[in-house]
Amino acid sequence: MTWEVRSRNGIWLPQIEWHLDAHHPARRSVISHAHFDHVAKHIEAICTPETAELLAARGAKTGNALRPLPFNEPFNITPAATLTLVPAGHVLGSAQALIEHPDYGRLLYTGDFKTRSSLTVEPCATPEADVLILETTFARPHYVFPSATETMAKSIAFCRDTLAADEIPVLLGYSLGRSQEILAHLANAELPIMLHPRVEAVTRVYQKLGCKFPAYTSLAPMMAAGHVIIAPQQSLKSELFTLIEPRRTAVLTGWAMDPSSRFRHATDAAFPLSDHADYPELLEFIERVNPSRIYTVHGFATEFAATLRSMGREAWALGRTNQLELGL
Repeated sequence: MTWEVRSRNGIWLPQIEWHLDAHHPARRSVISHAHFDHVAKHIEAICTPETAELLAARGAKTGNALRPLPFNEPFNITPAATLTLVPAGHVLGSAQALIEHPDYGRLLYTGDFKTRSSLTVEPCATPEADVLILETTFARPHYVFPSATETMAKSIAFCRDTLAADEIPVLLGYSLGRSQEILAHLANAELPIMLHPRVEAVTRVYQKLGCKFPAYTSLAPMMAAGHVIIAPQQSLKSELFTLIEPRRTAVLTGWAMDPSSRFRHATDAAFPLSDHADYPELLEFIERVNPSRIYTVHGFATEFAATLRSMGREAWALGRTNQLELGL
């Protein structure tokens, strides 16, 4: 989504013409992390150094004026207002944007985030703010994710069962973030691992930036038997996978909490592993940030804003039609 830090739509801090995760080329924008749906070719952009490394490695078109800004270092976006990037816990280098102004207070934009601990991502920060723009991808009560350790134990059992049947297990996750978390959790499984080229390219950047992983080799279809393959989901339709048979596939995603997930993703199994906040995390995060006003974006934004209003919070879904409750 594209959100301008202006008075439009009721967003606080007028006259500061910075965008937050603009989808289309903008004069100035913050890029919260290196997933392509948060990136465009801006005239001027700010992101963390880790995000800049990942964007370069993935060949993202970001323009020539990408300014790396380390975590927790304030940057003046006007003579009076500062922008500080703080960890979001989503993928390596992912950032929240904290904007502070002496007259208007503090605004926090989460971008995609999670507060659960991770093996490959900086811990999420929870600074207090007056206004919160909150990502709500999984903002329904049934999205309560089990621990990553529990999920990966089931995934490892799936791999062992598949190998015992002389088939090739394929674990599917985003090439940036999810796949590296899967790989890190296989460290003690003593399973031979192959990485899809797109996963391997990102993993090498993670290693350069200090992340530790178990041994792996590049995906070689003719030698894949006996290995666990980690790959992006869309790669199953590629020519590379035509030679990887027989195989069993499992997708690792937060949407695995839905009973239909395995069929919707056309896989043999689905395990709930997400790099987004679940429902309890969203509520806990709000308590810690303690904003006086909340704007929800993505996913179940309208429903969650209504839920928050029923709890006594001022909350509105940006870009959506909000149901007004009248106390009659």
